[in-house]
Amino acid sequence: MNHATGPRAADVETRYRTEFALGEHSVRHLRRILWLYLKGSGLLEVADAAELALSELLANVIRHVPGRRCGICFLLLPGAVRVEVSDGCPRLPVAAAQEALAEGGRGLLLVEAVTDRWGVTPCPTGGGKTVWFECALGPGPRTAPPW
Repeated sequence: MNHATGPRAADVETRYRTEFALGEHSVRHLRRILWLYLKGSGLLEVADAAELALSELLANVIRHVPGRRCGICFLLLPGAVRVEVSDGCPRLPVAAAQEALAEGGRGLLLVEAVTDRWGVTPCPTGGGKTVWFECALGPGPRTAPPW
């Protein structure tokens, strides 16, 4: 009998990197890739927060980056995941204080609320930036991944 199983933690690379021109279904697909990556890494506990934060960063690329091109990196840390979204737009994101009924402007506030850390790193040569966040497992001792 054939039996398919998912990747074991030892089978998951510590870094996943790709580049995209975001389209209509890209956010959904990238959330799924992140979920599978976190499941295979034993970090499913942080999946909801990481998926929400990733969605917000990708929405910013779709809204503000000409051509909607970006690079995405998922990086495993001991007991945590770091997600990076890089683009070629030099404009740095700003958490906007909007009216209560405004349709937008809360994305970075959500990222801050659901992640343990986040930030922006401008490209040293200009012309771009990386917006990143980290989601860690709950309190308690953090151990290094098994690989």
